Amino acid sequence: MEELYRLNKYLSDAGVCSRRAADAAIEAGDVMVNGQVAVMGMKVTAKDQVLYKGQPVSNVGKKQVLIAYNKPTGIVCTAEKERRII
Repeated sequence: MEELYRLNKYLSDAGVCSRRAADAAIEAGDVMVNGQVAVMGMKVTAKDQVLYKGQPVSNVGKKQVLIAYNKPTGIVCTAEKERRII
């Protein structure tokens, strides 16, 4: 069974726009799936043809990037306003 994605998440994962911007684009009619204008809440698979403003979109084969940071011992980092220690 193929995995289904919500269309706004599919566009977001493909790097086209944020989920909210994808919702706005779907409402505006800028997104087409398999030759038909997309509707809100639509689900797609990796095999569906998705077009955003006439350009093909695919999130197949996207690699995730993991960035690791090694903080030395004794260094305190915080975002609290009372403790701005870097």
